[in-house]
Amino acid sequence: MIGTAKMGHTYPGATVPFGSVQLSPDTDTIPYAIDGHYNPDVYKYCAGYQYDDNTIVGFSHTHFSGTGHSDLGDFLIMPTTGDLKLNPGTALNPESGYRSRFSHDKETAEAGYYSVMLDDYNIKAEMTATTRVGMHQYSFPEGENAHIVFDLMHGIYNYDDKNVWTFVRVENDTLVTGYRQTNGWARTRRVYFAMSFSKPIKDYGRARYDRQPYGGFWGKFDQAKNFPEIAGEKIRMYFNFDLAPQEKLMVKMAISPVSSEGALNNMKEETPNWDFENVKKEARANWNRELNKVQLSSEDEDELTNFYTAMYHAFLGPTEYMDTDGKYMGLDMNVHQADGFTNYTSFSLWDTYRALHPLFNILQPKRNADMAQSMMAHYDQSVHTMLPVWSHYANENWCMIGYHSASVLADAIVKGNADFDQEHALEAMVNTARTRYYDGLGYYMDMGYVPEDKNGASVSKTLEYAYDDWAIAQAAKKLGKTEIYEEFIKRAENYKNVYDSKTGFMRPKLSDGTFKKDFDELNTHGQGFIEGNSWNYSLYVPHEPAKMIEMMGGKEQFSQHLDSLFTMELPDKYFENTEDISREGIIGNYVHGNEPSHHVAYLYNWTNKPWKSQDKIRMILDMKYQTGADGLSGNDDFGQMSAWYIFSSLGFYPVAPGSIEYAIGSPAVKNASIHLENGNTFSVIAENQSKKNVYVDKVELNGKELTRPFISHEAIINGGELKFYMTNKPNTILFIN
Repeated sequence: MIGTAKMGHTYPGATVPFGSVQLSPDTDTIPYAIDGHYNPDVYKYCAGYQYDDNTIVGFSHTHFSGTGHSDLGDFLIMPTTGDLKLNPGTALNPESGYRSRFSHDKETAEAGYYSVMLDDYNIKAEMTATTRVGMHQYSFPEGENAHIVFDLMHGIYNYDDKNVWTFVRVENDTLVTGYRQTNGWARTRRVYFAMSFSKPIKDYGRARYDRQPYGGFWGKFDQAKNFPEIAGEKIRMYFNFDLAPQEKLMVKMAISPVSSEGALNNMKEETPNWDFENVKKEARANWNRELNKVQLSSEDEDELTNFYTAMYHAFLGPTEYMDTDGKYMGLDMNVHQADGFTNYTSFSLWDTYRALHPLFNILQPKRNADMAQSMMAHYDQSVHTMLPVWSHYANENWCMIGYHSASVLADAIVKGNADFDQEHALEAMVNTARTRYYDGLGYYMDMGYVPEDKNGASVSKTLEYAYDDWAIAQAAKKLGKTEIYEEFIKRAENYKNVYDSKTGFMRPKLSDGTFKKDFDELNTHGQGFIEGNSWNYSLYVPHEPAKMIEMMGGKEQFSQHLDSLFTMELPDKYFENTEDISREGIIGNYVHGNEPSHHVAYLYNWTNKPWKSQDKIRMILDMKYQTGADGLSGNDDFGQMSAWYIFSSLGFYPVAPGSIEYAIGSPAVKNASIHLENGNTFSVIAENQSKKNVYVDKVELNGKELTRPFISHEAIINGGELKFYMTNKPNTILFIN
């Protein structure tokens, strides 16, 4: 349940690691706009569920985890009894629709299993999942008036014209197939389904919403009841059953990106029978295999809870996007065959390139290599010849900035986890970075920066492009491509072009070469930044921190600057109101709830005071990750927040993906064993570990004391032991040469 309250945007439902199906309760249906104006409440429901709500609308089969934007929520199912209702009603008046009240004391959320008592109907709802199939089990108190409401109008990020078309075909008295096509965040998204019932359907019908299907030649049929083929923009259906008292009705919902036939084949492959308990057992075993990749010993129950919850969230996505036979829908809207790799979707790359994909290079190298191939398939199918920016379900959403798929590919290549065509990957990175019409990139290539009067969020874009260029240069160097290396290592220094030495901050520059006037380094609006202010982004040169520190006045001055970031107080004027939810992710002016700051606490390692990283990291771990439903201090962002927690708890972090080095921090664990896919084990031990002993006295790698605050990727993959000796006082000479 961690992250289901406030702005964590996680869902509590049933899924398996990287599963295509995320079968989870939705607690409200919030319109995107009210009277033509954006509805701010829609942001709360990116995952469909809010812990503080007390009604459930139903259970849909697709959800994002921890994102700051929403879509999906496909194929909502709701069991009901009594009078049939075919609209969801409202939270204030649940009786007006098919929704039901519920309470958390009759709700269970486990890995691969979810259950809740629907109080208005006294129905116990249980669900589990395989990769492509959601399995429901409903215990009806009375056999009479047992209904299943099937709502194809429901969706997350819900506005009036999201549904383009839906189609339902009742194949026989236990099988229903069809598809749903939407124009939401993804403009051309089609999901096919096959739904099977464990009991024969008594009768069925639909609500009358669309005029068109009843007019013209179709008007000769009564399509409202027991009509087996239904199409329209707005379809809500019901299925009635004859059941004995306390009899269980099971439903299997398989999805496919390709066809209803594909969905049906997925169902046959993954759930050939009606053994709910066995599917639940297999889902649990699947999770245990993944979570045991790191074995943690601790006497602190909260620490264990937070660590394994972080691993759980980190392994929710990206999600598999293909049928069991390897077929999937491509970006070109054609059916493709994944040959030799598993195809994935939902790449929230502005978030996940920082720590999640580097974590996968340690814990999930095979999957990460497949994700890289999925990105390259996207590139091959793109008319723009670009790698994905933020993509899902065969669509590019162009959300956020940068071309950070280049970072993911480069990191895999440099770290030797590149079981794919590396030359083709480099070509894709280079062509993406030379796409002049993409988001100010032409200005960046010509002028060395993005001018604010030509393209907004210009400083953030300049800095992130420069980092991505450095990552491309590292891949080119590894592959021996000297000309490409020289081109992009030069571009990687473009961060210098937006640094104002007079103010000491990165600052928006205009096309005439002058800095923008009326500059406020604390303001996040209209100052050339996105999801951060100049204080945060002025520290975003992860690829050249030593040069950045020299540029900003040297080690001592920079160290004091970092101190101020964590201790200053932001005035109320920089928040919308005194209860602004964004405050929860902030320590001083350090914004942990937004990703551009995630490497910042580790930057002390490039000063003469590396010990100052250590107490900051432990402070963030303790303050920003809790065990309650509101335990996350911001969106989990498809696992990035969780990946930060995992790395930092283990005592090291990838400041610059594309580098083979990790920066040393302060481990929160006492003992952890990382079981690698190559059969090796890398252990982390923290002697004298405690809540007070947050400082590192010394560090040994395989018995040899470290003299620099870094370890290599090779050292981890080869297996061995990283031993920290912890103390309650800083060792001010550690790592100082």
